[in-house]
Amino acid sequence: MRIAIPTHGRYGLEDHVNPHFGRAPTFTIFDESTGSLEIVENTSEHFGGAGLPPELLSRKRVDARLCSGIGPKAVQAFQSMGIRVFVGASGTVSEALEAFRSGSLREATDAGACAKHRH
Repeated sequence: MRIAIPTHGRYGLEDHVNPHFGRAPTFTIFDESTGSLEIVENTSEHFGGAGLPPELLSRKRVDARLCSGIGPKAVQAFQSMGIRVFVGASGTVSEALEAFRSGSLREATDAGACAKHRH
């Protein structure tokens, strides 16, 4: 399983979860089968590029997305690409992965999406 987390920079497992996934400068991708990390620049339209974060992460073969919160449109976009989204992530990348493994994060749904992000 490849797991993506929005991050502030290039600090690997010690980087912190960025609370604004669409505007995070980087995404840290952890591959559970190999234990490897890949840090990907956010080149989505939020940063003057093309496409949206779900498209970028789909091209990187991500299976799951961990974040602090997410709006319903983003949940739908990720789900349409086969990427599961889990909310409640905080702290470092390492801490977010541990929370995911322990079942502490909940899977995002349209009904459970962040109320602040309903437009």
